[in-house]
Amino acid sequence: MTDAPAPTARTNEPAQASFLPPLAITGASGNVGGVVARLLSERGLPLRLLANTPSRAPKLPGARTVQCSYEDTPASREALTGVDVLFMVSAPESEDRLDKHIAFVDAAAASGVRHIVYLSFMNAAPDATFTLARTHFHTEERIKASGMTYTFLRDNFYADFFVALPDEEGRILGPAGDGRVGVVAREDAGRVAAEVLADPGSFENQTLDVTGPEALTLDEITQILTRVWGRPVTYVRETIEEAYESRKKWPAAQWQYDSWVSTYTSIARGEMDVVSTTVRDVTGRDPLTFEEVARAALASGR
Repeated sequence: MTDAPAPTARTNEPAQASFLPPLAITGASGNVGGVVARLLSERGLPLRLLANTPSRAPKLPGARTVQCSYEDTPASREALTGVDVLFMVSAPESEDRLDKHIAFVDAAAASGVRHIVYLSFMNAAPDATFTLARTHFHTEERIKASGMTYTFLRDNFYADFFVALPDEEGRILGPAGDGRVGVVAREDAGRVAAEVLADPGSFENQTLDVTGPEALTLDEITQILTRVWGRPVTYVRETIEEAYESRKKWPAAQWQYDSWVSTYTSIARGEMDVVSTTVRDVTGRDPLTFEEVARAALASGR
């Protein structure tokens, strides 16, 4: 990477700090992006943190924060000017998330970004059962069509999500049947992304499946939670119709109901039954097990 001339984008640091690093990170105030930013900062790599709300971005050694949104606007292009490698996490879930992704990809290409590392999703496809995976597929296609070099990190469902999933009665309800899911710790997903960003040339135009060490049924997940928490946690099998009905207690748009229910039907149909060696291959460390994630969450009070 080479030093880039400093654009005049707004930052949360003094104006005299004119250098803006060519390695840019989105989502640094979130779960996976936060891990990525922390690990790269610990390695001494200068970072440009792109944040819609700069005040929420972490304060890290060697990092400068620039205001940037997922739009193709002059401000977004200015914030991306001089970026060589860009880590792009998904925009917040919304009905128009794909439009935002496409606009941001276009802004990156127009600004001269060379390589995008995109946080995608397992088995992203135009007809994926999990409805949000379709957005990831079309985002990948836009990145490919842009001419930029890419690396797609297709994460499985996060183990942390399932740790937090039981309701107040200790139940996980959904139409997942006996399907299996290769849940991955957010920490491991972040570690993989950080390694790729530290050496992007070794991963050019590659798609990596990022999973945990085993694929579990929801019965096995609740059995582990029961053991770790010391209180009963159960998996309640629902039909698809029952799943839609039970979620009506939360007012939401139809696309949200579809994404919630298809989380489980994608597992039932075997699309999440994927276990890869990516975490070990890229980081040199074995991935965390679901039980390790659950115990860490318990210890931290989450």
